[in-house]
Amino acid sequence: MKKEYRIKKNQDFQTVFKTGKSTANRQFVVYVLQKEEQDHFRIGLSVSKKIGNAVTRNRIKRLIRQFFLEHKMLVKERDYVVIARKPVAEMSYEEVKKSLLHVLKLAKAFKK
Repeated sequence: MKKEYRIKKNQDFQTVFKTGKSTANRQFVVYVLQKEEQDHFRIGLSVSKKIGNAVTRNRIKRLIRQFFLEHKMLVKERDYVVIARKPVAEMSYEEVKKSLLHVLKLAKAFKK
């Protein structure tokens, strides 16, 4: 994923946490922050050490990034912070995709 599509700085994460709106299901929590004059979305990923070892955590992050790449044209131009919960560790890509679609629909993150 290109650099301009990522949230890396702690200050950016904190801004999204404090002023953004959160939506959740059993597998993910998504914080969404609408910013003025932003021409593409940005995502920040948070996968806790409680979920598994480094291999598991990196696999989960790859799956989430792949979802956003596949749905790049549908996602609104906002900042997203995606927090993975414990059940994600045992999920396949299809299950992750279905769960992210669900939570992003709840967050009204898709273009019409």
